[in-house]
Amino acid sequence: MKYTVKLFILFFSGLLFISCGKEKKEAPKLIRPVKYKTVTLYGGDKVRSFSGTSRTDKIIKLSFRSSGIITSFDIKIGQKVKKGQQLAVLDNVQARLNYQSAVSSLNSAESAMNTAKLSLDRTRKLFEKGTTALSNYEAAKNQYTSAKNSYISAKQSVALQQEQIRFGYLIAPESGVISSVAAEVDENVTPGQTIATLNAGTDMEILLGLPESVINGVHPSMNVEVSFASLPNSTFKGKVTEVSPAVDANTATYPVRVVLTNPTTEVRSGMAANVIFQFGESKSEQQHLVVPANAVGEDSNGNFVFLIQEKDNAATVTKQKVIIGELTPEGFIINAGLRIGQKIATAGLQTLLDGQEVKLQ
Repeated sequence: MKYTVKLFILFFSGLLFISCGKEKKEAPKLIRPVKYKTVTLYGGDKVRSFSGTSRTDKIIKLSFRSSGIITSFDIKIGQKVKKGQQLAVLDNVQARLNYQSAVSSLNSAESAMNTAKLSLDRTRKLFEKGTTALSNYEAAKNQYTSAKNSYISAKQSVALQQEQIRFGYLIAPESGVISSVAAEVDENVTPGQTIATLNAGTDMEILLGLPESVINGVHPSMNVEVSFASLPNSTFKGKVTEVSPAVDANTATYPVRVVLTNPTTEVRSGMAANVIFQFGESKSEQQHLVVPANAVGEDSNGNFVFLIQEKDNAATVTKQKVIIGELTPEGFIINAGLRIGQKIATAGLQTLLDGQEVKLQ
């Protein structure tokens, strides 16, 4: 009997040890992919939306005009600078040595010129008295002219070396804000190497690329609407300022620039923008938003869509109540609950949850 009890205890302890020794494996987080569509106006062939990126209209890449090691560096991201402000300094050892050598050559050239001038004056007096030959007087004049030219050349060399020393100072060419920094103190840099980027513009513009199917309908001064994923409740007016006549080989699209006509400090450089173009000769007086029929669901509270919210490279869906109108060939007309440019899920509404993280496809 005692042997049976001991055997049972050993068997139970072994099971307990094995169960405790197993590592708990967490299930990998699954992010569901969803298809989506951007809310447009009824008659979508005349209204198109394209993505772009915001930036100030004047971006300056700051760099030195000479090489050396940075000894002073007063540049930080987000720093406001004024025109003429000193931002960084190089050691400029070689430039200073060249300047000292040029000054020494200038002093020697000046001394030689003064000596030649005294010799010329003395020879002239002797020639006027008839005690020296004309050839001696002409030789003295040539010697002075040569010494004078050497002095002028040495003076220009000093000025050039002074300019080289000034190239070791990085001065803000315009007032603005530092948007990026690409160097540090004690770093060895070369001429033309970008040290920092200065946003010196006063207007905010959107850079985007348009396909060849619509580029002929875009022209400078064309009015557009602009929205930003990071500013979901705001819409801005914009105007096309530049339309490239040639395609960009990297993107196979035509570069276009749009400037915001009602800018705000909330719009920052680098924000993802959505630009709405209205094509066609005229806009109808009555326009409606339209969404695909399969994007609209219905529950006890009425009709709804799943609105896609994007932030920090992540996307989530939010259940959004809408009031629908008549069904058109392009989908349901939306009378309330959405605005143009928003993104909505177009499939799997029955399995989506409010606040669920998704992956756009």
